[in-house]
Amino acid sequence: MDLATVIGVILACGLILGSIVIGGGAIGSFIDYPSLMVVIGGAIAAAMISFPMKNFFSVFKVVMKVFFYKLDSIPRLIEEIVSLAETARRDGLLALEGRIEEIENPFVVLGIQMAVDGTRPEVMEDILRTELDAVATRHRDGKSLMDCMGRFAPAFGMIGTLMGLVIMLGDMSDPSKIGAGMAVALLTTMYGAIASNVVFLPFAEKLGFTNKQELLAMEIIVRGIMAVQSGENPRVIEQKLNTFIPASQRSTEGQAA
Repeated sequence: MDLATVIGVILACGLILGSIVIGGGAIGSFIDYPSLMVVIGGAIAAAMISFPMKNFFSVFKVVMKVFFYKLDSIPRLIEEIVSLAETARRDGLLALEGRIEEIENPFVVLGIQMAVDGTRPEVMEDILRTELDAVATRHRDGKSLMDCMGRFAPAFGMIGTLMGLVIMLGDMSDPSKIGAGMAVALLTTMYGAIASNVVFLPFAEKLGFTNKQELLAMEIIVRGIMAVQSGENPRVIEQKLNTFIPASQRSTEGQAA
């Protein structure tokens, strides 16, 4: 589980609730189910209109990925590729078949298996990059879905506020109820802002970050596997792949090794 996401959501909600209590407000006065229904229901409806049904239902997987995602350590990934290159240079490409079971990353397994099978380099690179592009598209769709809901939530909050104002202004028989009616009407705007800026947009940014990191790892794998297949020197491969990461990470990994 990604603790930063959990802590961030809890902290944001805690700050909002704490500010209400410190300001002397009652938590109950900030709860209005019809307003919540307009904001969340409206954002969901807008997303359903904007995306095909199969993409929309992937939102649950997307949300889970925000909290439960596992990124490969890129320095460790480079070490693994260099180790495979050393085996291939010492014992030949066919020797890599005996190491496939110890490889955890399925993308690395795909590349090594093709290299062992004698797949032509251009065909092999085409297959790997097609897989990379497919992953990028899936991730982009998930981020776009969260961005979409983040854009529409405040809009439906405003719609709910306007609805509340119309209802309030339609019955001015009791002036004492105007203040309470205005407060309830404004809740939908607040709900929209909270949903957008605490949930949807931050989730979209987190998905964008994980997407970049995963695609970077896949790009390193593609270049590394192609270099292994072509028989390049393991040290040269290491130097090439290390250019993808900051020097501080290289030195840290080197000292740890």
